[in-house]
Amino acid sequence: MEQIKSNIRKELRTVLAAMTEQQRHEKSLAACHWLLQSPEFAAARVIMIYLSMPTEVDTSPLALRAWQEGRTVVAPKVSWDQRRMLPVEITSLHGDGLTTSGGVREPVGTTPVPVNLIDLVIVPGLGFSPDGHRLGRGMGFYDRFLAQGSFLGLSCGLAFEQQLRDDLPTLDHDVPLSMLVTDRGIRRFASNLIQSKL
Repeated sequence: MEQIKSNIRKELRTVLAAMTEQQRHEKSLAACHWLLQSPEFAAARVIMIYLSMPTEVDTSPLALRAWQEGRTVVAPKVSWDQRRMLPVEITSLHGDGLTTSGGVREPVGTTPVPVNLIDLVIVPGLGFSPDGHRLGRGMGFYDRFLAQGSFLGLSCGLAFEQQLRDDLPTLDHDVPLSMLVTDRGIRRFASNLIQSKL
């Protein structure tokens, strides 16, 4: 299983690296447009985004719109020793408020936002399946975060259409997403939406 995942991760990294900066920019804008038009985004008062790395869908438009509309934006601060993420409020995507640690951009701030207040979590990944599963970078941070009993919101994968794979291996502890947004549109997973509201 781990070898299969490792091979798929390698293939997906190659796919992402082959995209031009212009393609990534245009497809990021398209994916964010779909999400910004969704009722799920409209209903969310507290939104957790990931701070994009160069090969990921850029989440900047989501944060900017949320701030314009007076909503709260949080980003994960990684506790490497505890192997978990703390949601921390951010008020800017630039400047002294962010740092890069362990190859991941994260907020400098330390004031956590209670997990039960987060309405929508934007989830990164290397690969996604058409039925709502994801393949991350192998550290399990998002799976553990989304599996918390205190998380009552929706989880939304954000990806380029090229990141979809029918052959993603899944395990029992993998937490499926509520929805997936790519540059081609929105996929909603009814059973996962229901589970997230229980």
